[in-house]
Amino acid sequence: MRIAFYAPLKAPSHPVPSGDRRMAKLLISALEQAGHRVGVASDFRSFEGAGDRARQAALALAGGAEAERLIEFYQGQADDNQPELWFTYHLYYKAPDHLGPAVATALGIPYVVAEASHAPKRAGGAWRDGHAAVGAALNRADTVLCLTKLDISCVEEFLNSPERLVYLPPFLDPTPYTQDGRGERSNLAGRLGLDPRKAWLVAVGMMRPGDKLESYRRLAAALTLLGGDDWQLIAVGDGEARGEIETAMAPLGPDRVIFAGQLAPDELAAALPAFDICVWPAAGEAYGMALLEAQAAGLPVVAGHVRGVPEVVRDGISADLVPENDAAAFAGAVRALLDDPDRRQTMAENAARFVRRERSLASAAAIFDEALGKATAAYGGGA
Repeated sequence: MRIAFYAPLKAPSHPVPSGDRRMAKLLISALEQAGHRVGVASDFRSFEGAGDRARQAALALAGGAEAERLIEFYQGQADDNQPELWFTYHLYYKAPDHLGPAVATALGIPYVVAEASHAPKRAGGAWRDGHAAVGAALNRADTVLCLTKLDISCVEEFLNSPERLVYLPPFLDPTPYTQDGRGERSNLAGRLGLDPRKAWLVAVGMMRPGDKLESYRRLAAALTLLGGDDWQLIAVGDGEARGEIETAMAPLGPDRVIFAGQLAPDELAAALPAFDICVWPAAGEAYGMALLEAQAAGLPVVAGHVRGVPEVVRDGISADLVPENDAAAFAGAVRALLDDPDRRQTMAENAARFVRRERSLASAAAIFDEALGKATAAYGGGA
């Protein structure tokens, strides 16, 4: 099937790394593995984060013009080069889809959305127009794929049949993360000045204001309570909030926390198996791609029990989840793993097995076969 792919929040080609960009690329890979031909329809970004209604109105007009351009373009193509389905990833009140419903309707093709959020509390606020646009898109959708169960309750009211709702848990390609970490451990020890006799904790997250900064602050508070001289933290990431994060971590000492900077995806995949435990408080985290990556590399996880995080780990099996923003509980969970290397090893093996069996590209491709079939049937049934 020929699929037009669109991400209104952040296009797959966006220069700034993020979980959104990563998932967009993974969705394309999974669709291609399922046998579909995917083309990115547009890099038009509808995101407006300040609550500026005039700016939102201007983006809606620009989106309408972009939709008209795409309709004219596609209608000018030969039949065997026109999309047979439109697929939009991640629409919510700050980044509604101004393209997909119009293009899909004009071309007479199914409209599928993945990771749609519809928060009732936004119905009367500064983003009420975006909120309404998301509701209209969901009403038009032939199939909605939810990456977390939290989103299901907010979107199912828009679908006239439960068959149009499909649960697609977050996934990745585990292949790059299955390397032997022993050689890389020696390399990292020399390059970053790490002590190979100690356990290496790793936190992976962009260093930007907001939830990421808050996660690092919570991590610093928890590690202050950890105690012992048997561990080091490696912080992987960079960004405008790095100075604030370094300040928050400073009380732990310069030899205790090492800032590795931002790593390219292949560098991160090679480095992760060399670490021992992934630690991330997950403030405001939708689900956390970094937690999936760590498990794919065979790392047990300690994380906050936040939003969709329980859906990317197996609590008590591949990870220990603790109450949100509970520094003492977080420190206690990390200490328990540091003091029990046998359990740590068992959890590491469980983590790699979990991702390989339940969160891989192959598992996502199988779900897509079902979901796109439902979309085609739903659209055909409503035509």
